[in-house]
Amino acid sequence: MRRLLYGAVGLAMVAPFLYMVSVSFMGDSELLRWPPPLFPAEPTTGNYTAALGALPYTRVLLNTAILAGCVMIGQVLTSAAAGYAFARLRFPGRDRLGTTLLAMLAIPAILLLIPRYLMIEALGWVDTYPGLISTELVSVWGILLMRQTFVMLPRDVEDAARLDGAGEWTMFWRVTLPLVRPAVAALAMLAFMDQWRNFLWPLVVTRSRKMEVAEVALAHFHTAYASNWPYQMAAAVLLTSPVLVVCFLAQRYVMQGVRFTGAQVRL
Repeated sequence: MRRLLYGAVGLAMVAPFLYMVSVSFMGDSELLRWPPPLFPAEPTTGNYTAALGALPYTRVLLNTAILAGCVMIGQVLTSAAAGYAFARLRFPGRDRLGTTLLAMLAIPAILLLIPRYLMIEALGWVDTYPGLISTELVSVWGILLMRQTFVMLPRDVEDAARLDGAGEWTMFWRVTLPLVRPAVAALAMLAFMDQWRNFLWPLVVTRSRKMEVAEVALAHFHTAYASNWPYQMAAAVLLTSPVLVVCFLAQRYVMQGVRFTGAQVRL
């Protein structure tokens, strides 16, 4: 019974994506019928050809990959370093700072949009890769996740390394970080997928077509072809496919990381 329930929930979650793929192979006139068909009567790839012609697909994928890749690396490094500091180092105000970070999760991101834009504009980074990437390099959620990961590690290996004369940097980089590879992999994949679907900040900080990322390009495509749903679905499939492949490849690592870190963050 439980498996049947899980299967039904999973099917309900996947059904919109499957229907999107189905519509992307339909002709425009097919959707005018009632009730709308679930599968194309005469599948066609013309929608994909048209979408590739209308979208700067290669440029959009490059911009999105640069954004997601750089942010993924930045968030892994900053989250791991800060998480280790909160878990292992003693410094004044550590507990208060940790509580502040936890409280920051309740702040809506849209409240920080204008201050972030004003800082980027003052630096002259509007419509550039530094402006697009720099504000996303630190993840509060990632810091708390890595802190919890380091807290759960046994100290036996660290004590042995300290007896051998290892300093804090050696302890972090060569001893503890390799032990938390499942959590690092999970954080990396979640950061990558989160940035691939990032819309609001790229929409605000970019102005030209050459700097468009996937979600912004898809929104502009929707405006241009608002009445042609098969075109829109084909464009959505093209821009979603890369991150879908990454999601399938990284699913095992994400699940290992979630099990490794536990269900709660204790401060």
